Amino acid sequence: MNRPHSSALLLDKHVAPADWIEGAAKAFAVLESFSAERQRLSITQVAQRAGLTRAAARRHVLTLQALGYLEGEANVRTPTFWLSHRVLRLAGNYLASARLPRVTQPLLNRLATQTGMALSVAVLDGQDVVIVARSGEHRMSGSALPYGVHLGARLPAFATSTGRVLLAQLSSKELNAWFTACSLPRLTPHTITQRRPLKALIEACAAQGFCEARQEHELGVSALAVPLHDGQRTAVAALNIVASDAVASEAAGSVASLAKRYLPLMQAAAAELRMML
Repeated sequence: MNRPHSSALLLDKHVAPADWIEGAAKAFAVLESFSAERQRLSITQVAQRAGLTRAAARRHVLTLQALGYLEGEANVRTPTFWLSHRVLRLAGNYLASARLPRVTQPLLNRLATQTGMALSVAVLDGQDVVIVARSGEHRMSGSALPYGVHLGARLPAFATSTGRVLLAQLSSKELNAWFTACSLPRLTPHTITQRRPLKALIEACAAQGFCEARQEHELGVSALAVPLHDGQRTAVAALNIVASDAVASEAAGSVASLAKRYLPLMQAAAAELRMML
């Protein structure tokens, strides 16, 4: 079955050919072609990123534009297109109806009040983690949040505490398949991009039940994450706390001991949520 390319690693979920709607899959591939790095795309660029012919990409782009999910330039030789605010309908409906954000939000706000730090809940989606809930209060060395600590943000799983703690929940076969499909770009001078040491770190996360990452995704930022399990002990998400190195040092005595200060609090929160997820 020829399925269009997606910017995210496709999950291993099989659909009977009679139930597969090719047009719907292509439409979502077009929408997923846009990102923070590629905010405006031409028809040719959409075709390349979505794995479609140019003619197919054009039809899907124009249809999505007519439905209001894309906006574009008019009366130019090579028009470009971009996502419209209507795509937020889908995100807004998820946040309003999904159990995970609703259950975790009060706890995130409480922990933020207690610690003064930024907290979030993320789920694994292919090569990335996606933030589905975040705290409403923080004292991040001034007022700026680290990059990506906002609802809907997609962050590379391999370089983040949430990503590694969720990758640690995969079976050996699933993890090997994940490594085969993913890329490991260097994001900062501290990013670990070699597969063997990275896999060893993920295995260590599985053994210790938490992950601490320092300056691998963003310079000057540290994070601590623990898995969130449901009542059947299945990891459904990850809870993390993020701090600038200056704030982490002030709160915990040193950047290296971020877990020493916050791990018991995070583990207690994860245990509190277990029967609610």
